[in-house]
Amino acid sequence: MLSQRQGVRLWRCLSRGGICITYRNFTVTPLSGDHQLLQKACREFAEKELMPIAARIDREMRFPMELIEKLGSQGMLYMSVDRQFGGAGLDILALSLAVEELSRGCSSTGAVVSIHNCLYANLLDRRGTEEQKKLFLAPLVLNSSLGAFALSEFNAGSDVAALSTTARQEGDKWILKGTKAWVTSAREAKVAVVFASVDRSLKHAGLAGFIVPLDAPGVSVGRNEEKMGIRGTSTCTLVLDNVEVPEGNVIGEIGEGFKIAMEQLDLARIGIASQALGIARASLDLSISYATSRIAFGQSIITMPTVKARIADMGLRLEAAQLLTRRAAFLFSQPGGRSTKFSSMAKLAASECAVFNSHNCVQILGGMGYVMDLPAERLYRDARITEIYGGVSDIQRQIVADQVIKECNFE
Repeated sequence: MLSQRQGVRLWRCLSRGGICITYRNFTVTPLSGDHQLLQKACREFAEKELMPIAARIDREMRFPMELIEKLGSQGMLYMSVDRQFGGAGLDILALSLAVEELSRGCSSTGAVVSIHNCLYANLLDRRGTEEQKKLFLAPLVLNSSLGAFALSEFNAGSDVAALSTTARQEGDKWILKGTKAWVTSAREAKVAVVFASVDRSLKHAGLAGFIVPLDAPGVSVGRNEEKMGIRGTSTCTLVLDNVEVPEGNVIGEIGEGFKIAMEQLDLARIGIASQALGIARASLDLSISYATSRIAFGQSIITMPTVKARIADMGLRLEAAQLLTRRAAFLFSQPGGRSTKFSSMAKLAASECAVFNSHNCVQILGGMGYVMDLPAERLYRDARITEIYGGVSDIQRQIVADQVIKECNFE
C-alpha cells in the first residue's frame, strides 16, 4: 500500500471507455483520436512502403531518399515545428508514435526521421531566432530537405567537453575548424548545427552551436561509414577547414552550447527509444508469426513452454519500455519541463528491449533467424545501435542514477 506521506497518488478511472492511470502528475490514457489516426497512417505506410524494400535498403546500403521525400510531403520531417514556418505543429508524443511505426517497417528510415526531427528541426524551432528560422527552417520545410546535427568527434563522444573543433571570432564572423564524426544524413542534408569550442580552457562553458550551410566554402563530407546496422542511413565525417560563419548563425548565446546540446539530446533519446520500440515490436511480431506456423515434434512451437516464456519476457519488456517512452514524451512537451531522467530511462529500457527481443527472435527462428531470408538477423543488427548512439547505456545509467540520488531527501 502506498502511503500519503510518500506523496504518491495512484488511482484508476474510466476515460474514453478505457482505463486511465494517474501517477503523480502524469497520466497514461488511451491515445487521442488524432494520435490514433497518425499511428494508423504511419503503420500503413510502414507496411505498404517500407517493409517490402527494407531488406534491399539494408543490403545495398541505399539511402531511402524517395521514401524520405514522400514522408516530407506528408509533414513527417518537421512534425514539432510551428505551423507558422510550415511545420505540422504536433507534440512529441505524435513524433514518438510516428518514429516507432516507421522503425517497425524500416529501422534506417525511422532513424533518419527521428534524428532529423529531434536534433535539427526541433532545435531550430525551439532555440532559433526569427531570422534563423526564415533562413534555415522555413525553406527546408518547403523543400522537404534534411538538416544535420554535428556534435560528436572521434575522441569526444560522451565527453563533450573534449571537443577539438574550434571557433575563433574575426570581426562579425566566426571561423570554424575541425572534424566531426558520425554525422547522420551529412551527405543529404543542406544545413548542419555544428558545436565547437570558443575557448577550450573553459571546457563545457566554452562551447557554442553554429548553423553551417553544408555548401559553404571549406566544408567537405567524408565517406559513408559501413555499419553493422541501419545501413540505409548515411553516417559520415564532416570536415570544416576554416569555414566562415556569420555571427547571426550562432544558436543561443556563446557558452550555451553544452546546455543546448544536452537539452536536445533529451529529445533525441526519446526518438531513439521510439525507434527501439519499433524494432522490438517487429521482433515480437515475427517471433509469434513464425512460431505459430512452425511445426516440430508434431505441434506448433508456439505451444512449447520455452517459446512461450521467451514471448512473455519480450512482451513484458516492450510494454514497460513503451510506458517509459510515453512518459518522457509527455514531460518533454510541457512548457519549461525537462525530461532528462525519463528520456534516459526510456532510451535505456527501450534499447535493451530491442536487443533482447531481436536476440530472442533469432533464437525462436533458429536457423531461419540467422539467414537473410527473414528479417530477424537485420532486426538484431539494427537494434544494437540504439544502445550506442545518443549516449551509450553506461552513460544513461549514470544519468538516471544521478537524477534519482538528487531526488532523494533523507533530511
